[in-house]
Amino acid sequence: MAKAKRSTSLTAAVSAEIKSSFDLGKFKDKKGLTGSVKFKPQQWVPLSPAFQEVTSVPGIPTGHIVLLRGHSDTGKTTALIEAAVNAQKAGILPVFIITEMKWNWEHATQMGLQMEEVWDEETGELIDYKGFFIYADRENIHTIEDVAAFILDLLDEQKKGNLPYDLMFLWDSIGSVPCELSITSKKNNNEWNAGAMSTQFGNGVNQKITLSRKESSPYTNTLVAINKVWTAKPEMPMGQPKLMNKGGFAMWFDATFVVTFGNIANAGTNKIKAIKDGKQVEFAKRTNIQIDKNHINGITTKGKIIMTPHGFIDDTDKSLKDYKDAHAKEWSKILGGGDFAIVEEVDTFEPAQEYMQEPD
Repeated sequence: MAKAKRSTSLTAAVSAEIKSSFDLGKFKDKKGLTGSVKFKPQQWVPLSPAFQEVTSVPGIPTGHIVLLRGHSDTGKTTALIEAAVNAQKAGILPVFIITEMKWNWEHATQMGLQMEEVWDEETGELIDYKGFFIYADRENIHTIEDVAAFILDLLDEQKKGNLPYDLMFLWDSIGSVPCELSITSKKNNNEWNAGAMSTQFGNGVNQKITLSRKESSPYTNTLVAINKVWTAKPEMPMGQPKLMNKGGFAMWFDATFVVTFGNIANAGTNKIKAIKDGKQVEFAKRTNIQIDKNHINGITTKGKIIMTPHGFIDDTDKSLKDYKDAHAKEWSKILGGGDFAIVEEVDTFEPAQEYMQEPD
């Protein structure tokens, strides 16, 4: 026993001697670990004042994975376009990845996206749009793997110096495109699609995006993705249904900022219309909005907001009146002139088509 004690004491003494002369700073320098801990100050791409008012956050945090999720026609695309418009103003290059194919350039222009129309001088036909943005859709992107490859290719071009801008990737939407295995097997398998999202994004693309927050990165890149959803039935009697993300939860786990629009089991929107003699113009919708996840400043809020073809406005009588006064002439032309009535549909419970199980 005595020998064991002396051995222990000797080991401790040698260890203490080594530590006394050890320089941790030199060790970090030798291993290339110096200066690897610092992140850039957090910046935001602002969204509309109405969004800021109801959520208490400035908009879209740069350098992060951001999810906009909810049922159809609840405000997700409005938020996406607002992000693109204000990214342009900040000198951040918007990169549109449109795989759901519901994109409308006229709507984007109406909301303030800067672009130029390209016309064929011989035929007078509108043939293209150009401007400070990049656009890709299902013509060239067919699978989840294609989306990941497209993003990684642009990041590689940026690293080489061939694309000297901060990038904001805007994907509409997760859940609208299958994986390669689903296509080659001619069977759209949800588990395969979720696995591809985890492999391509959870283990790859997402880390590339968030690493751009480091001070060592010359550019800051952001991924904003609309995530389609479905509603899972309650797990027990009297339980509550749950809102589930199509494509699995790899993106949810990696996202630092998640905004949910609408209700869990249905869209939960109220349509606001101008009506005259049977004709109507739907000019706004009231929708629920909630910050479900916020790892930037911790604020999580919920409330109601009104979405219009021109962006979000406050859910107040004054905001609605101001919007009506600004656009009354154009609605009057559509409705045949004269006065018209403003009618708001009462919100009714209509279960979403995706209710109970995730569709194939």
